[in-house]
Amino acid sequence: MNTLKLFLLSLFVTAFQIHSQDKLLTVEDIILNANTKLAPANLKQLDWIPNTNNFAWIEGSGEKSALVKSNPQLKQTDTLVTLGVLNDFLEKASSKKLINFPLLSWMNENVVSFWKDNSFYSFDLKYKKLTTAASADDNAENLTPAPNNKFIAFTKANNLFANVDGKIIQITLDADTNIVNGQAVHRNEFGIESGIFWSPNSNYIAFYRMDQTMVTDYPLVEIQYTPARLKNIKYPMAGQNSHHVTIGIYEIKTGNTIWLKTGEPLDQYLTNLCWSPDEKYFYAAHLNRDQNHLQMKKYNAANGELVKILFEESDNEYVEPLNTPIFLPKSNDKFLWFSQRSGYNHLYLYDTEGNLIKQITQGNWVVTDFNGFDQTGKNIYVTTAKDTPLERYVYKVNLDNGKMEKITNGTGTHKVYASFNDEYYIDSYTSLTVPRTINLLNKKHEVVGNLLTSDNPIKDYKLGETKIFSIKNDEGVEFYCRMIYPPDFDETKKYPVIVYVYGGPHSQGVTNTFGYGKYHLWFHMMAQKGYLVFELDNRGTSNRGSDFEQATFRKLGTIEVADQMTGVNHLKSLSYVDANRIGVYGWSYGGFMTTSLMLRTNGAFKVGACGGAVIDWKFYEVMYTERYMDTPQTNPDGYKESSLLNYVDNLNGKLLLVHGTSDPTVVWQNTLSFVKKAVEINKPLDYFPYLGHGHGVAGKDAIHLYDKITNYFLDNL
Repeated sequence: MNTLKLFLLSLFVTAFQIHSQDKLLTVEDIILNANTKLAPANLKQLDWIPNTNNFAWIEGSGEKSALVKSNPQLKQTDTLVTLGVLNDFLEKASSKKLINFPLLSWMNENVVSFWKDNSFYSFDLKYKKLTTAASADDNAENLTPAPNNKFIAFTKANNLFANVDGKIIQITLDADTNIVNGQAVHRNEFGIESGIFWSPNSNYIAFYRMDQTMVTDYPLVEIQYTPARLKNIKYPMAGQNSHHVTIGIYEIKTGNTIWLKTGEPLDQYLTNLCWSPDEKYFYAAHLNRDQNHLQMKKYNAANGELVKILFEESDNEYVEPLNTPIFLPKSNDKFLWFSQRSGYNHLYLYDTEGNLIKQITQGNWVVTDFNGFDQTGKNIYVTTAKDTPLERYVYKVNLDNGKMEKITNGTGTHKVYASFNDEYYIDSYTSLTVPRTINLLNKKHEVVGNLLTSDNPIKDYKLGETKIFSIKNDEGVEFYCRMIYPPDFDETKKYPVIVYVYGGPHSQGVTNTFGYGKYHLWFHMMAQKGYLVFELDNRGTSNRGSDFEQATFRKLGTIEVADQMTGVNHLKSLSYVDANRIGVYGWSYGGFMTTSLMLRTNGAFKVGACGGAVIDWKFYEVMYTERYMDTPQTNPDGYKESSLLNYVDNLNGKLLLVHGTSDPTVVWQNTLSFVKKAVEINKPLDYFPYLGHGHGVAGKDAIHLYDKITNYFLDNL
């Protein structure tokens, strides 16, 4: 990042500093209003209308809301349909009324589609006609519409079904509930969010089949019953048996299913599934269990035979494919592929024979998102951290020569939507000082209109300053940090500090964005109570390149702790920090980090509070853990070093652990094992279970949770 820019950012950029208001945040404010009344205003479902230069959004809320449209000249706003009118049609179709507008998808310039319960509807805005495209039973899940918006596929229990022209078809017939069809596999790693993949012309359904018979049952206790009941889930822990996945392809016309001949080993990972535009081929990335070798394979969709291995990728640490191939418009034989092979996440152009045509983007920065093609298909839009890891800007990139054209201006984090002919752009951005602004840009990237400028939703509250800055460790590694100051901050006084930490993969906490939501409001509430709130993105976090992200490989919790201590040492160097009153808070990986910092820093932290903490990585699931740690069998020293059960005797401060008793992500065994060890050696420990909750605490119980955490710091730090 430009040194002058960072200097100015660290010294002068503040989120807000309100002197005229004295209103204080409460836990009730945070839990009940963080994403509503205390969130920046937005234009709901704002999008371009296909094949036009008009755009539409939902205006208002509840029964009075309406889908409206306007144009880049902003001459007028027209109502397309009100919720009341839509509800009248739904009632005539024997469906219950909607409370709010559903999530709409544009089928063309006149027709939108949406889900209501388990029915898929289309509504013609021009002729005011509602059509029920397809429906499924009330207990159906994973409902997935076909591209033709006429068919749907869905699952019931562990089997796959489809509604084709009003006829329900059962595609799989597995009686063993340990065999699951049509659902996301590999515990939703590798970017997997679905198990159903319609072909482009709606003639086929590809789907995952996951055999979990070899995976150990893990018991969850459901205490809402009397007596309590046992619920077993399949939870493959690191080093143990993993499930076996195959891929089926069902043909709508014939009713036949073929299986891709994906071969062995059976515990490989199959991900990044993709159809060719002509439906002749199906593509899948094969990743070995060690996750250090990938093969992109091309299959014949008619018979499941392997056509060829297109390319391979290897890495000494791990390969982590997260995105499917992206075929060029009107092309059956060229696609874009995301890879971090250069050390930074970039796009590469391949043909379907496996030839690398060229690297499209390159440099010591990452592409974070692919945003689509322009009308010609010769250029792409991408979101990048090119200018600085703290911000996001959108670029137009030419596929022939790699020339990059910056679409967005103004410091902050941008999201851009191009009109169908690339004449206009919607630019929604935020920064520390900008809650949310949505502008219209012309093709010269000039602002030609403003759609929204959000007021500061917490302007009535007494809030302190927020600063972003960077520090370096002794090796010269740079870390980005954020500090939130108490209102009426006085640098001649001494303040306690709460360090917030997550610190794990796929995270970046410090960015130039307007902070809102539960965590940020809680930070400001604690600042109001006289605490400095500090965050540092350590090595292992995202968007800094492979060297930064993979530094923690095979030794989770060691490098991260050292980096967080760089932050602590910086804090201690500040005249206004009370070095004897530093606390730490985090959840999930942040719970692991919080506990690590309490145990592995020679008493640097006085108080810690955390939830859903991983305590020993051998208790965590196969796909995530083995990527970063290998197995307990191949990396025993790494697992021993990272296991917090080996450091319980180091606990000298106050530590509060909380855990959902039905957590299927970080199982309860983690913190219960910690409690057992603390009892064995007579170490004081505070512990609180949240009964029936999973990996987070939701609903009104969250008020109890945040009251508890808040008071824990107030009482002990």
